Amino acid sequence: MTTKKFDNQVAIITGAGQGIGFEIARQMVLEGASVLINDINADLVNKAAEQISSAGGNCIALAGDAADIAFVQQMVDTAVQHFGKLTIAIANAGITLFAEFLSYSPESLQGVMNLNLTGSFFLAQRAARQMIKQQSGGSILFMSSVTAHQAHKELAAYGMTKAALEMLAKSLVIELSPYQITLNTVAPGATLTERTMEDADYKTTWSGLIPMGRAGTVQDVANAALFLVSPDSRQITGQNIIVDGGWSAISPAPY
Repeated sequence: MTTKKFDNQVAIITGAGQGIGFEIARQMVLEGASVLINDINADLVNKAAEQISSAGGNCIALAGDAADIAFVQQMVDTAVQHFGKLTIAIANAGITLFAEFLSYSPESLQGVMNLNLTGSFFLAQRAARQMIKQQSGGSILFMSSVTAHQAHKELAAYGMTKAALEMLAKSLVIELSPYQITLNTVAPGATLTERTMEDADYKTTWSGLIPMGRAGTVQDVANAALFLVSPDSRQITGQNIIVDGGWSAISPAPY
């Protein structure tokens, strides 16, 4: 029998109804994992789980707000109830909210902070508690952004939260390494998803700005994410991989 890279692994992936999160889940299931996918949109996440399962995978959906701490615990409990354990947690859910700094509202800031930071922080906490209880180690991954490294117009709040996630991963190395739990981040650049492709000029604009000559795909980002939660990276922790075709190194912003 052929051994797959994620055999006997159980993962939670938030914000996985479509886009990057969905692709991470799809690839992980194909490599043998059992996965609970989450999205706030019930129809979207249920259809996503059905699509992944129809290809022979083991995937369940749980709709809800990944910023809600009680719901975060419910995700962990549900994964363990269905699959017997939890070994991987990927905090992919997030809000990208464009707005000028001088007119940014408290409500907007709180919304971005709640999902991007609070939800990610407590998914890591509750997943780590379960992994420690199991005494089996595990992997936690945060989804960052190139805006954590290079300023982007009207994304001050968003970039701030993403930079904070990278520091969170580094900080948790101190507390979670003794339990053999790795903490890493992936920072996507311009990526073609259902949401970004709503802008008819997105692909052309970014292809002209990115040194590699094209915007990224969800597969590009998923490849990096899967590596960082796989057995191949057990000695890698507290690190970040930027997946942007070189944009953050030398390229201008699309103003």
